[in-house]
Amino acid sequence: MKVDRFRIATYNLQKCVGLDMRRRPDRSLSVIAALDADLVVLQEVDKRLPPRPAALPHDMAEQDGWHILPFGAPGGSLGWHGNAMLARPGVTVRNTSHLELPGLEPRGAIMAELDTAIGPVRVVGLHLGLVRRYRLMQLATIQRRLRRMAPMPTILAGDFNEWGSAAALAAAVDDKQFAPTPPSYPAPRPVARLDRIATCDALVAAATGTHRTKPAHIASDHLPVWADLERAPR
Repeated sequence: MKVDRFRIATYNLQKCVGLDMRRRPDRSLSVIAALDADLVVLQEVDKRLPPRPAALPHDMAEQDGWHILPFGAPGGSLGWHGNAMLARPGVTVRNTSHLELPGLEPRGAIMAELDTAIGPVRVVGLHLGLVRRYRLMQLATIQRRLRRMAPMPTILAGDFNEWGSAAALAAAVDDKQFAPTPPSYPAPRPVARLDRIATCDALVAAATGTHRTKPAHIASDHLPVWADLERAPR
């Protein structure tokens, strides 16, 4: 019996600058394509200084068959606070929004409600701060927003910037579970699970992985991680 699955991946592009210090959006896109994901949540997709032009150009992503969710501006940023989402055909966008996050440095989260092979899902893309105190405040802000929204199976995906155990993160999102994704940082020899995917009880991760095939080892200082999600048995 065939079980419907939805593959989600998260990838910190480091502005498409690889460990060889070359800005190669074509190389970044080759890594993204190899993930074979339905939805890819991205961080650091834009250059740092205003007007924050896209480090990963719109036209290149679209030529590769991706639908860019509308968080940025055509001709300008691909995302919001550096966060973006790319979807394959078959994923339909119901709604998108974004959320300012507290902290010493500017941070934000993006949110999309989607129709997928496993039904409707809400995906939150994030890139949390470097200080744990602010990471937990940022997760609390996201949780408050989610509790005010209509129920929908929910996924958090992104760069959580947590080097150690996920216990503090898990306590902050106590209605969700972190998928057992492998370490993703640093790319040449990953030891830290900075990039993570968390789901609510309505979803289960049937498989997870870190994409290590060349040129992922040099395209960014992070490796992409992915999870194949299914609806939980009732």
